[in-house]
Amino acid sequence: MLFKRDFKFNHRHYKGDKLSKNKGFSDTSANRYSLALFELASESNFLIQIEENSAALLNLISNNEDFKNLIKDPTIDRDVLMNIIKKISENFKLEILFKNFLNFLIVKRRFFYLEKILISFNEICSKKRDELKAEIKSAKKLSQEEIDKITEELSNNFKSKIKLNYNHDQSLIGGLVVQIGSTMIDTSIKNKLQQIENRMVEA
Repeated sequence: MLFKRDFKFNHRHYKGDKLSKNKGFSDTSANRYSLALFELASESNFLIQIEENSAALLNLISNNEDFKNLIKDPTIDRDVLMNIIKKISENFKLEILFKNFLNFLIVKRRFFYLEKILISFNEICSKKRDELKAEIKSAKKLSQEEIDKITEELSNNFKSKIKLNYNHDQSLIGGLVVQIGSTMIDTSIKNKLQQIENRMVEA
């Protein structure tokens, strides 16, 4: 019953979507899907769980090249994709509502745009909570305590809630790279060396 209800809800939201007539998939179209997921999750009181599911799946896309390539492969059979989603759902304990949404994207042949849709969904969640999104990369792997401390300091400095996305970047020689909106704070040695190299080339 839940799947039938979810499917009807999503169909109602997407009925006016002219994607089948368009070759491209615009940000507006991605927002339409992500907003439908947000409204469905809110209405069903599963927003927190589905936001966590979405973050976990985005992390999988970022760190698993095979899964990322699979999403981008339009030749993969629909049943194969659904079976993969079933296994991922079991491993990550995804909410059934979120799993059904993923299957809906497969049926509508929009699974190719999963990453864009989930990023848009997370941004909607942050905006509704008046959060600022922060991206942080560090040369040294940070502990959860260090991440929490950085988040707290950023919240105090920007006078706003901060949603932090942290990545350990071994390509950095040292320091941190922090981006909040259009504000970039770069203390990495790699960046400083690049700036010196650029000045030498220009001289």
